[in-house]
Amino acid sequence: MNSSYKKEDVIFLLKDVTGMVEPLPSREREKLIQSGMHYSEMLPIEYIPSKEYMDIYFDSLQIFGQAMADALGSLADKIVKSRGKNIVLVSLARAGTPIGILLKRYINLKYNMDLPHYSVSIIRDRGIDDNAMKYILKNHPAKDILFVDGWIGKGAILKELKKAVKNYEGVSPELAVVCDPAGETVLTGTYSDIFIPSSALNATVCGLVSRTFLRSDIIGENDFHGALYYKEYKDQDLSYHFIDEIQKLFRTHKDNTDMPKTKGITEAQNQAKRFCIEDINLIKPGIGETTRVLLRRVPWKVLIDERYKDDRELRHIVRLAKEKDSEIEYTRLNNYKCMGIIKKMKDI
Repeated sequence: MNSSYKKEDVIFLLKDVTGMVEPLPSREREKLIQSGMHYSEMLPIEYIPSKEYMDIYFDSLQIFGQAMADALGSLADKIVKSRGKNIVLVSLARAGTPIGILLKRYINLKYNMDLPHYSVSIIRDRGIDDNAMKYILKNHPAKDILFVDGWIGKGAILKELKKAVKNYEGVSPELAVVCDPAGETVLTGTYSDIFIPSSALNATVCGLVSRTFLRSDIIGENDFHGALYYKEYKDQDLSYHFIDEIQKLFRTHKDNTDMPKTKGITEAQNQAKRFCIEDINLIKPGIGETTRVLLRRVPWKVLIDERYKDDRELRHIVRLAKEKDSEIEYTRLNNYKCMGIIKKMKDI
């Protein structure tokens, strides 16, 4: 798979399906998803980020980059302490990929350990890429594999991961993330709902690689899951800008992570019940997930914890919600600073 990342930073175990899949606009894609077509069988159109989105990215990087770098450093220290020297980083494409690269760099700088790093596809209700896992297990011991992602929203992908790894003897279902407001994992840099700047952009901060794709007419029995390579966005690529800017902020610090008392999934379920939403997948909790709803789905409502009404970290959420004509409701949340709710198909 082609990408704008260097091979020494990450090896993508993906099939390049550039030119084989026609990406769809958000509204058309949303209707297909809610009418029963699986989200992995199509890809969204990824436009060149507007000046507004770019401003959000650069502002958030300047304001919140240090918090992310500190959380990432804390996570790296936890990983080395719990796993030792024999670690194979396996990031979940694509949000986990830049996180995996940063972890690889931090651990190399602080501990002088050059870890292998792969990026593989995992898809909700479809599982992890079996051919990619077989490739990794052919080259590395099962006990060394450590899965990496950006953050945990409700825990859907973690649940998928736990189910999937039962097929691979000796592989741990443990997931390492920068932030986990849902309180689902031990390997996290922070349990606070912090903003990870890369979530404000799509392919242009993830090696020019699309979301992963799985459809039987294009992905064969022996193929890795697929993705597009957006080489036409080369001039707008900020993948290494993000990596380099966060790396500049690496420093040693004390771990102060306390797991939340309640699980995030409970809070998501309570909000679904409150709004009579049967499909929990329409509820997207946390800053990262809310940002993604506003960027590439069809949003209905944004919930913001009233304690963070004027929080700088949520300015982009308020701006995007107004831009997408999505209602903002200030309420009281426990695990998260905000939640995005996707519009039901009948309302589109």
